[in-house]
Amino acid sequence: MKGYLWGPSAATSARTPQSGWEAMAIDAVGNVIEFWGFKRNQGRVWALLYLRDQALTAAEIEKELDLSKGGVSMLIRDLERWGVVLRVRTPGDASWRYRAETDLLQMARRVIEEREFAFIARIRADLAEARKLAEADGSVEREKVERLRKMEAVAEATEKALNVFLKTSRFDVGAMFDVFRA
Repeated sequence: MKGYLWGPSAATSARTPQSGWEAMAIDAVGNVIEFWGFKRNQGRVWALLYLRDQALTAAEIEKELDLSKGGVSMLIRDLERWGVVLRVRTPGDASWRYRAETDLLQMARRVIEEREFAFIARIRADLAEARKLAEADGSVEREKVERLRKMEAVAEATEKALNVFLKTSRFDVGAMFDVFRA
């Protein structure tokens, strides 16, 4: 998403060296993002932009995080695609600058819509197919087929919980646990 950012904060992005707390926070976000299956440096780039609360050029990001030009280019492209970094240009400045999306809930929604839903749908389909094959086999014990049904129910409850979260910003995992109690 490209746009124009008006105001002094984008035009005056003088380099502020990372303090100890800032470096620690940036690395912590990178570690969480990596744990979730993304690139660690994607989290670091976003965290830098979020904490600085100003638009930075790719060169400034490279310097701040000690990353290569090509690496920053790929990271920014990915982050823009996810909608967590926005490209902006200030009047009189020929360089593109990048700023962090600050609506954390909106970011989580976007990632869940694009990534987790596809994953859960694939798991549900695989479990449904496994159950059908087990039922058709004839030699599979009824208890095992029932366990497959429970696994399907957990996947379905997870999908419903994600849907509710996207609509209401509330995440209720109660239905997933009810499957295990039954």
